[in-house]
Amino acid sequence: MVPRLRALAAAAALMLAVSDGETAFAEKSGGILKIGQFDSPAGMSILEESSNTAEGPMMGVFNNLVLYDQHEPQNSLQSIRPDLATGWLWDEDRTRLTFHLRHGVKWHDGKPFTAADVKCTWDLLQGRANEKLRLNPRKPWYRNVQEVTAIGDDEVIFHLQRPQPALLALLASGWAPVYPCHVGPRDMRQHPTGTGPFKFVEFKPNEVIRVNRNPEYWKPGRPYLDGIEYHIIKNPSTRLLALAGGGIDMIQPYTVTPPLLKEVMSQVPQAICDLVPQNISRDLLINRSRPPFDNRDLRLAMALSLDRKSFIDILEDGKGDIGAAMLPPPEGQWGMPLEMVAALPGYGLDVPKNRAEARHIMQGLGWGPDRRLAVKVSTRNTTPLINAAVVLIDQLKEIYIDGELEPVDNALWFTKIMRHDYAVALGLTFNAVDDPDQTFYETYACGADNNPDGYCNPEIDQLIDSQSAQLDEQRRRGLVWEIERRLAEDGARPIIHHSRQATCRQPYVKGFDSMINSVYNGWRFEDLWLDK
Repeated sequence: MVPRLRALAAAAALMLAVSDGETAFAEKSGGILKIGQFDSPAGMSILEESSNTAEGPMMGVFNNLVLYDQHEPQNSLQSIRPDLATGWLWDEDRTRLTFHLRHGVKWHDGKPFTAADVKCTWDLLQGRANEKLRLNPRKPWYRNVQEVTAIGDDEVIFHLQRPQPALLALLASGWAPVYPCHVGPRDMRQHPTGTGPFKFVEFKPNEVIRVNRNPEYWKPGRPYLDGIEYHIIKNPSTRLLALAGGGIDMIQPYTVTPPLLKEVMSQVPQAICDLVPQNISRDLLINRSRPPFDNRDLRLAMALSLDRKSFIDILEDGKGDIGAAMLPPPEGQWGMPLEMVAALPGYGLDVPKNRAEARHIMQGLGWGPDRRLAVKVSTRNTTPLINAAVVLIDQLKEIYIDGELEPVDNALWFTKIMRHDYAVALGLTFNAVDDPDQTFYETYACGADNNPDGYCNPEIDQLIDSQSAQLDEQRRRGLVWEIERRLAEDGARPIIHHSRQATCRQPYVKGFDSMINSVYNGWRFEDLWLDK
């Protein structure tokens, strides 16, 4: 399977290069890239946020120790490149990971970058620092890290409790920037300081985010752009009009839905658009701690009510994918084949049969045509999610559940969900890395901050640890599929579907490559340039 996936990645790279029309043009320096962003974030701190409304614009402000190659469409361990680290080395037991760091790198305020900054970042993420993050959604990523030690100014060692080959995959994500020791979390929310190709300038909520070129960037000749402006335009049709009228050069990557893509190609026929999987799933969130949803049979009935194909046909113009917790193949490297997914409880494609079983369960619980269950269905206040929630409400009616839509502002959504302040919701699982360690530890492990429905099963936690330590890829895949099966049987956050969305830009925007198994790791933008 590995050679086939590598061939797929190579083919995708060729396809995207051809679609871009980028052959042997010489890069040009200068210009401000204008991007139409779909919403306003709560703040600018990548470590505290869970939406690319902040992570996207800020990824170019920072550097990682290591980073996925920005021009390889499929993220994998093989596509990881040095960034602030010049290289890395595992010990024989795979429990010590050593990084050697670059010399002469400076923070945007002129202070030198050292190994102490790396240690400070991971102490902060693990809750060991004196100051704390307001929200810490990625703390579970590093539960296997015993400590990080700094050796002088130019070497750091990650000490692990057990082998974890995928730790490099987590460190290469756009969600794993290195923060400065000398700037506290409060200041990083409002005015982040990094070492990256762009310097933060300003954030005006619901208006614009601006970053400018870092003239002292440690990588010679980068970035090409003088700056980037992220104009916050919440209405999708308005973003389209801005692209057509020249107000923006690019719609925020991976946010053009398949139905809107038709409109883009109609009104802006010269636009370059790449439709790819987001590695984001739309989910049915059920608060298992709130009666009557603490009843396992009720949750099963709700899962059985879902018509996944209808969701994809109505919302995605037939372009989404049915899958379990991991991104489905071929773009996803770990997901179950469709025939295995169809055998999972509630995932079968015989919708009338599933709903008949669901109604039988509901009637056994005392609900029926004359006694219906009323509930608020929460979701983020963005057009695609509002539309999806409306479809969910319509489907729940088939099993005697009457839903009332509750839109929630994007800036408040993640805090609300992490507090489990909802009954039923149409949510999203944001998979930052196409690797089971990220998906399972962040959103399914007991006690994880970003576990949206409070699911906890100690037996599943043990399986998660087992797959994480497995060095043999095929054995690890078998454990991953076993976990996916068990999650479905437990009714843990039923996955409605995995979405595909597009990046649309004017043809003069050069140097951008869409990633096919993550929407979070390709925002460094130091290689983008404007051919005009």
